[in-house]
Amino acid sequence: MDAEFPEGAAVVFGGSGGIGRGVALALARAGSAVAIAYRSKQTVAEGVAAQIRELGGKASIHQLDVRNRGEVVAAFADAVSAHGRVHTVVWGAGPVVPQVPIAEWDEAMFRNSMEIEAFGFNNAVHAALPHMRAAGGGSFVHLGSAGHDWWPKLDGLSVAPKACNEALIKGIAKEEGIHEIRANSVLVGVIDAGQFKVGQEDGTFTPEWEAAVKLMLPLRRWGTADDIGQAAVFLASRRANYITGQTIAVSGGFGV
Repeated sequence: MDAEFPEGAAVVFGGSGGIGRGVALALARAGSAVAIAYRSKQTVAEGVAAQIRELGGKASIHQLDVRNRGEVVAAFADAVSAHGRVHTVVWGAGPVVPQVPIAEWDEAMFRNSMEIEAFGFNNAVHAALPHMRAAGGGSFVHLGSAGHDWWPKLDGLSVAPKACNEALIKGIAKEEGIHEIRANSVLVGVIDAGQFKVGQEDGTFTPEWEAAVKLMLPLRRWGTADDIGQAAVFLASRRANYITGQTIAVSGGFGV
């Protein structure tokens, strides 16, 4: 059988987060080496890497702050050194954001979201493009928001910066396809991990909120981190080698 992925590794930015961990493990199970990029959760990142090695895969961890272009470039270079090549960048980094209406955003809230999500992704793109061009291609998989298609009340600090990235994904697909570089997005719905778990713990997502949101879903249940991982695996793999500039919503039908 042909290999599922090109040689090298997928770099998962935000690989120590709830959804990022699921994506990293799904990639490993599908046969890709994984470089886990994290900011502060070193113990978690080490644990994910250990799980991947237990599966027989190859993993490395790389600490950085995505807001700092130099740190992103250095971490990406370390990943290339560890694995020989990076075939895919998965963008899953992002802050836990407050659930507030637009009228209540302050400058610091919006700036923090944009600097991590949008400026951070731009830093990752510019770190990766020269390497992918030289290597004969690669792919970007952006973990966006199902709110891109249907605005979810109060979650705008997550949705707005991801929308910037959706535009950049289209641009990468358009401009870099000549270099065999693909770019696609997974639009993430309510997933039983990451920010959703934080919101449950702090009382933001109450049982009443959960019941109301589930009534909006054709599939009356939450998704899992592995559901996102499986979509990311497909878009990163050779099976998607003629797919670029596209989005796939993994959201239980949210917005239908």
